[in-house]
Amino acid sequence: MKFALVIPDGVADEPQAALQGLTPLQAAEIPQMDRVATQGVLGLTRNVPESMAPGSDVGTMSLFGYDPLEYHTGRAPLEAAALGIALESQDWAVRCNLVTIQDEVMLSFTADQIPDQAAVQLLNLVQRDLPDDTQWEIHNGVSYRNLAIYRTRGGVGPFDRSTSTVPPHDLTDQLVQRPTGAGASQLNGLMRRSEHLFREAGVPESRSQDGRRPATSIWLWGQGQAPALESFSHKFGLRGAVITAVDLLRGLGTLLGWKVVDVPGATGYLDTDYKAKARYAIDALDDADLVVVHVEATDEASHEGDAQAKLTAVECIDRDIVGPLHDHLRSQGAYRLLICPDHPTFLRTKTHSHGFCPFAMCGSGLDQAAPATGGRAVTYDEVSASSTGLRVLQGHELMSRFLAVGA
Repeated sequence: MKFALVIPDGVADEPQAALQGLTPLQAAEIPQMDRVATQGVLGLTRNVPESMAPGSDVGTMSLFGYDPLEYHTGRAPLEAAALGIALESQDWAVRCNLVTIQDEVMLSFTADQIPDQAAVQLLNLVQRDLPDDTQWEIHNGVSYRNLAIYRTRGGVGPFDRSTSTVPPHDLTDQLVQRPTGAGASQLNGLMRRSEHLFREAGVPESRSQDGRRPATSIWLWGQGQAPALESFSHKFGLRGAVITAVDLLRGLGTLLGWKVVDVPGATGYLDTDYKAKARYAIDALDDADLVVVHVEATDEASHEGDAQAKLTAVECIDRDIVGPLHDHLRSQGAYRLLICPDHPTFLRTKTHSHGFCPFAMCGSGLDQAAPATGGRAVTYDEVSASSTGLRVLQGHELMSRFLAVGA
């Protein structure tokens, strides 16, 4: 049997006045996702425990079948794995965004999607400014998404569970909240120093010629140490592959022993090549038992508070990914298909949120089982999912339900 999971990141939302009181899923034309709900099982799942900060690091770990309360150590270590950065047991990885801050307000957590070349130049300034005996390393990622590594060199790092940092995407258009707790002085010192370096380098205060606001600082957050994850093949007996433009998921897939599939044109933004993601997912199923297709665009639209962009993104996912992938699976024999976001991201707050996410799954053994495990529905959205009465309170249990033949 072949399995596929499509993750429209952060698509779950609230009713929107701009959408005549509907959620984006209700307002969007998504006949392919509706078909999955109609033919199979629809319900709600809570992927992020209330005691943990809502984010894709926690939500996707749950979706992949791993209890984040047991396995999660932080976001940055997962991204280090994606970049091939080995961490010793006591080393710390820290996310290093390039951001735009003015008067202590987070204007852009992406520095307006800063181009890769510009990002490299700025981060090189930070790295060269560090003393020769520094325990810090700066590693370039993609655009605004980068990493800092603290090497303990056999000692003990400056951070612990009291270290508190805030994701910059949770601060859009708000006063920034700088790190507190153990090691905060180091984090704040690096961030303040970067502000000075960028100004010295002549980064303009106004928009550049292409209309982008400049990066004014690095932002350090998401710290953590290397997690110890059981491989997916050992846990579930299946080979996996993941398609994503986001280092976080690439790293998590790497740690689970999955094949990480590179897709030309996959940007992690609204302009991603949806059709290419579907083509590469279909090809990946030649060798993998399970393919995961993650799309960041819906989440990015929410962070920007752009309801129309969120509508467009989910409709592209529906038409260009879910439709072709489902048709291929049906043509190959026994299969199962699951659609589920990792967490809600509200347009109103422009941030990740706790709460339930709608899931729909269909395929072999699930269409007949629907009345026993969840109500019938004709649309895939938060309201229809709530009406079935089916709730998975611990999101990491959803994968076992999805993979269990005869569930």
